[in-house]
Amino acid sequence: AFLIFYQTGKNTETKNFIIYNLYTNVQRFGVSNIIGSGIFVSPKGVLENSSSVGLALIVWTLTGVITAISALCYAELGVTIPKSGGDYSYVKDIFGGLAGFLRLWIAVLVIYPTNQAVIALTFANYALQPLFPSCFPPERALGLLAAVCLLLLTWINCFSVRWATRVQDVFTTGKLLALFLIIIMGIVQICQGNFYWLEPEHAFHPLQPYDVGRIALAFLQGSFAYAGWNFLNYVTEELIDPYRNLPRAIFISVPLVTFVYVFANIAYITAMSPQELIASNAVAVTFGEKLLGVMSWIMPISVALSTFGGVNGSLFTSSRLFFAGAREGHLPRLLAMIHVNRCTPIPALLFTCLSTLLMLCTSDIYTLINYVGFINYLFYGVTVAGQIVLRIKEPDIHRPIKVSLAWPVIFLIFWAFLLIFSLYSEPVVCCIGLAIMLSGVPVYLFGIYWENKPENFNSFVAKLTHLGQKLFMVVYPTEGSEDGNEDKDESCPFFGKQTGSSPSAQYCLSKNRVGRVQLLNKQWINECP
Repeated sequence: AFLIFYQTGKNTETKNFIIYNLYTNVQRFGVSNIIGSGIFVSPKGVLENSSSVGLALIVWTLTGVITAISALCYAELGVTIPKSGGDYSYVKDIFGGLAGFLRLWIAVLVIYPTNQAVIALTFANYALQPLFPSCFPPERALGLLAAVCLLLLTWINCFSVRWATRVQDVFTTGKLLALFLIIIMGIVQICQGNFYWLEPEHAFHPLQPYDVGRIALAFLQGSFAYAGWNFLNYVTEELIDPYRNLPRAIFISVPLVTFVYVFANIAYITAMSPQELIASNAVAVTFGEKLLGVMSWIMPISVALSTFGGVNGSLFTSSRLFFAGAREGHLPRLLAMIHVNRCTPIPALLFTCLSTLLMLCTSDIYTLINYVGFINYLFYGVTVAGQIVLRIKEPDIHRPIKVSLAWPVIFLIFWAFLLIFSLYSEPVVCCIGLAIMLSGVPVYLFGIYWENKPENFNSFVAKLTHLGQKLFMVVYPTEGSEDGNEDKDESCPFFGKQTGSSPSAQYCLSKNRVGRVQLLNKQWINECP
């Protein structure tokens, strides 16, 4: 997460963030969205595919460097194309509607659901590990507990934004406590001379023969832990002074996160052998059992709290992308609507919940990480390539931040290596991801490119939308007041106008002194059939 926002919140104001306009929670959500479950899950996958401790630490460091480079490229795009929606908005503006839709399609169907499934399974793994000290928890138990976690948090997010933010505040402390304990105990271990596997002659001793394809998979596993570095690009429109705050966040947060991740892995390896780390399904639990003795219960509880909050944060933020897509007409408008009284995006949350439950059909966390990592990096490369294309097509466009073209070229070289060898090592997983992405082409042609649809079809879609509105009591938010005067400081957190929309799907929001969102225009209630 962009820790700069946690430490210097007064200088990094945001407004109308995601769903609820609470400045004090922006910093906490920043902490929760990048430093997440990955550091408790990925070390096993990185070490197993790297084949040695030394190479694993190099992978963690290089992944942080590549993350910083890609974040710099995204910073230029973010201030050149100042739209919320992140790489979806950039790809759409540079390469056209089809490319943007495919990015949105794969995010809705794969990236968000898979990320949430991985975090929920991690929560279940750590929560159940103390009950199964001598064996792995049963797969059915993992899936059921992960599903219960997901359903509970979906209900909380549907019921109250305030509850969702309070859950996030409370459970963020678990994450910080776990990482603090791990790093401090690692420093103590090194001071006591327990660094056998960190000595050069042992660190690079291969556990199995080195393989370039597996090393590429190690980078994918590591990149999962850094997921969230492009988080602020999804809310660029809501940042105050993004020209200053966006690069500042990158320069401070990414190196800091890299430092934390590398030292956490060093701490792991001071307490257990590489074989023990690879054999463990809950690395932090094994670490705690080795060093904390009777207090080892602190570690699984801390990580479980952390990952529980991670699922909540992912659910909380995913609806921003839904809104950006619906505003451009690339998603059904129902998915961008929010409850008339609670102002929670119930349809988007329920859709995300159902798609994540489907991902829970497999409890193999590392296959899911490879699955989402390949697709994520595919579009990261497309987006960074768009930066070069935009430099050629529009060289005179105003760029408040302009980075050297050497950085996107370096990233694209690494990107090509990663994708080619990942495809070589995991052809089935990668091809399934590509097939799902390409399945969006006929959907785009039918749903968006074909504009002159039969009137009966449009009437049927409108009736379904109105039915969904009445079922969930939701409407589509618009920016401004009834007289047409805009008031961005008091507008709905989901701001933006939908051209050609009827009053049945529009309303204006304002806030009273205590910050509770109130509905001003209820005309849609009378117009709904």
